[in-house]
Amino acid sequence: MSQARRRSAPGQEPPTSGAAAEDAEPDQESVARAIALRMLTGAPRSRAQLAEKMASKNVPDEVATKVLDRFTEVGLIDDAAYAEMLVRTRHNERGLARRALAQELRRKGVDTETANAALEAVQPEDEADRALELVRRKARSTEGVDPVKRRRRLVSMLARKGYGPGVAMRAVDQVLGEEDEELSASDDGPDLLE
Repeated sequence: MSQARRRSAPGQEPPTSGAAAEDAEPDQESVARAIALRMLTGAPRSRAQLAEKMASKNVPDEVATKVLDRFTEVGLIDDAAYAEMLVRTRHNERGLARRALAQELRRKGVDTETANAALEAVQPEDEADRALELVRRKARSTEGVDPVKRRRRLVSMLARKGYGPGVAMRAVDQVLGEEDEELSASDDGPDLLE
């Protein structure tokens, strides 16, 4: 019989010597610290995300709270800095509007007060400028599409990114208006072949 089978055979006591005897279960606090450190190594996380992961691994609430409090105390967890980073990167890289950013912060477990403070970094004029950039980029790939469908696609793209109807319509109207002006300017231009 193999050594592994002898150890796991029912009715036998755990070994009193060797590595198996010395291999005790890790305490819950060590488990909680390991979970938090592993998650924070990959990317910043909110306190709520870490607590949720610990709960899924059956870490008792009081142990999780103790570890999370200590990590917050030493600066490894900072929901305000996390929220600011998330707002900045999602707005700049993905073009998300304040409404979509607020939803994402809620999903990540950031409290309303902290989220609102982070969202102050995105001003209405920033949203309007970003909406124009997004429409200009998307408009290039929709040239030749039926004008009604094109307009609907451009407005829908902004809506999916959290832009309100007013901002979306103004951005689309401006970009399509600029295109119309360029087209009419090129049609009315002097004929160089004469």
